[in-house]
Amino acid sequence: MTAMDKTITFRYRTIWISDLHLGTRGAKADYLLDFLKRTESETLYLVGDILDGWRLRKAWYWPQSHNDVLQKLLRKARKGTRVVMIPGNHDEFLRGYTGVEFGRIPIHKYAIHEAVDGRKYLVVHGDQFDGIVTYAKWLALLGDTAYTLALVVNRWFNAARRRLGLSYWSLSAYLKHRVKNAVAFIAHFETAMADVARKRGLSGVICGHIHHAEMRMIDDILYCNDGDWVESCTALVEHFDGRMEIVNWLEEGGRFLAVRDGLLPALSTPVHGVPERHIEKV
Repeated sequence: MTAMDKTITFRYRTIWISDLHLGTRGAKADYLLDFLKRTESETLYLVGDILDGWRLRKAWYWPQSHNDVLQKLLRKARKGTRVVMIPGNHDEFLRGYTGVEFGRIPIHKYAIHEAVDGRKYLVVHGDQFDGIVTYAKWLALLGDTAYTLALVVNRWFNAARRRLGLSYWSLSAYLKHRVKNAVAFIAHFETAMADVARKRGLSGVICGHIHHAEMRMIDDILYCNDGDWVESCTALVEHFDGRMEIVNWLEEGGRFLAVRDGLLPALSTPVHGVPERHIEKV
């Protein structure tokens, strides 16, 4: 077993990640890099908003950790992983390069993924089916500014919670699940995405965009959203037996990082055979 193999703890047939928002202070690049180092797959889909061109145009922010993520993605492609890039609305400038490869990573507007059992899924970011983004971009930009402000408030608020020994609490996630209009928007978006897959004669759809990880049947269509790497640190994976699953890296492989950063409380039981005292010191 090589040195690299020793770091890999999870192997999948396919991985989908989106909404990394590299180039923003909200991106959890350390968690993403940990995920990429400790997972392996035959295919890796980058389902949009990998780079945040909206924020980078306003103010340049590019720490080494964000560069490390891009280098890791390129390295995976060089070493044999099929990496596919599908731009979103925040990195829409890449849509002008559809059909072009960058470092063995092709760019496509969408993809059709065939699962182990032969079922086919539409893979697309999803902003094309978001009326706010499509027909009122200025309103989407306003919403992006409000979301960014909520993330800034989150950081300060949770810094105070850490000092009090409390776990992480997300203001933006709370609003998304409690505000009536936000809940209605998510439901409408999910239904619209399922309709798109149904009209194409497909079994399901896999998307991102709304930062809300979910996997459920909508009538005869399997709707999957891989979430984001700003708040939830989630990915969608396909196991070699065809089983689909949403992986929450804060609670699984990246739990030690989450404990270190106060996103999760210290554990009372060992994880993967590591004594509790080691978790406390991470």
